[in-house]
Amino acid sequence: MGNDHNDKQTALKVASDLLQIQAIKLNKENPFTWSSGWKSPIYCDNRLSLSFPETRTFIKEVLAEAANQHFPGYEAVAGVATAGIPQGALLAEALGVPFIYVRSKPKGHGMENLIEGKVTPGQKVIVLEDLISTGGSSLKAADALQQSGIEVLGMLAIFTYGFPLADDNFKKAGIKLHCLSNYQIMLEKAMELGYIDNADLESLQQWRNDPANWG
Repeated sequence: MGNDHNDKQTALKVASDLLQIQAIKLNKENPFTWSSGWKSPIYCDNRLSLSFPETRTFIKEVLAEAANQHFPGYEAVAGVATAGIPQGALLAEALGVPFIYVRSKPKGHGMENLIEGKVTPGQKVIVLEDLISTGGSSLKAADALQQSGIEVLGMLAIFTYGFPLADDNFKKAGIKLHCLSNYQIMLEKAMELGYIDNADLESLQQWRNDPANWG
C-alpha cells in the first residue's frame, strides 16, 4: 500500500512538473500531428526537463528510486536513442553503474554498431525510455539488447499515454514496464492546476480511447 501511495504521489509531481515547464502541451483546438499521421491534443517532449535543473534532478532521483524498487539486481542502464540517452546517462550516474545506449538503426559507418558502449553478455540491464506511446521502438531496443546476450530486467519510462496497445505489446514481449507518470494522472493534475476544464477533459479522454479516429 505504501509503495502504491508513493508511486501515485510521484506520478502527480512528475505530471505537475512536466505541465509547468511545458514539456507537456495540451491543445485540442489546434491539435498536433504525430509522425504516424494521428491528430493529437497532447504533445510530450520530456527532453525539455533537461533544461530545468530542479525538474531534471527530481526525475533522476525518482527514476533511481523506481530502479531500486522495481528492478533490483541491475548491473547497467541502457538508454533508447535519442531521448532516452541523456536521461539514461543521468540514471546510470545516480546508480553508479555502466551506461550503454541503443540506436534506432545501426550506424552507417565505422563499426556499424546498433548498441554503443561496452556490451557484456549476461549483464542485467534496465532499459530507459523517456516516453511510451505504442511501445514499438522501445521494444525494438529491448530486443536488440536481448539478441546481444543481455538480460533485460525491464523498462523504465518517464511518461506513458497508457494506450491498451502498448500494454499488449509489452505483455507479448514479456518485458516489465514501469512509468513514473501517465496520461490519466496528468489529466487529473491538469484539471487541478486549471490547464483544462470539463469540456477539455471529455475530449482528451476520448482521444486516449481512440487516438486514430479522434477529432
